[in-house]
Amino acid sequence: MSDSDGKPNARRGFLRQVASAGGALKLGAGSAAAVALTPAVAQTAGPALSSVPGYICFSPDEAAFVEAMVNIMCPADEFTPNGVDCGLANFIDRQLAGDFGRGARRYMRGPWQQGKPQLGYQLPLTPEQYFKAGVEAANSECNRRHGKTFDRLAAGEAHAYLSDLASGKVTDPRIPIGSWFNELMYPLFVQACFADPIYGGNRDKVFWKMVGYPGLPATNMVNMLQYRGKPFPGARDPKSIADFN
Repeated sequence: MSDSDGKPNARRGFLRQVASAGGALKLGAGSAAAVALTPAVAQTAGPALSSVPGYICFSPDEAAFVEAMVNIMCPADEFTPNGVDCGLANFIDRQLAGDFGRGARRYMRGPWQQGKPQLGYQLPLTPEQYFKAGVEAANSECNRRHGKTFDRLAAGEAHAYLSDLASGKVTDPRIPIGSWFNELMYPLFVQACFADPIYGGNRDKVFWKMVGYPGLPATNMVNMLQYRGKPFPGARDPKSIADFN
């Protein structure tokens, strides 16, 4: 999220911390078993075709929510464009529209009982269904508090609302909205920043260049030894999968 003092250096430090910690983040940690879901949410199946140009999964309301969110968490400054222009919303949309969003490797047969946090993701929803239910719940609570949906909030209000989401201060009787943000939305944001650009995010390798990551590690074994603890000149022009096609 943007810093209160607006200094870009603080954001660069934040992104470096995200880069180092992102590998430890996992979707689905937390207890979410005892959620009372409405039939309309529980029976949603498969990624529907989006009516928003450029998106596969997002509905107009979902696109507006995610675009506003990534622009608050990654505001434009002298180092990077805003989150939408960096492709972060596109990455999230495509992940949710693909095998990950469909829960291709998840056990989806139940029984759905309340479990301890260490037992992991316990909802009878695919990640795509969980995402859609969460956006609806987050927007509903935002509308109750502010009289408008999240994408219509001023930057300061939106920042404060995301902070409340992350700290568990936003609740909904149907879905664990704090877990939804911390265990689905935030990891997708991190992945969007630092994944290979062929997946839609990290456009023009902007975040790799910011943190000095040279790209595909399989091509850099010798350089990793030679430049250990030193700046690597090749980090100014990182290589993605597309560069080797």
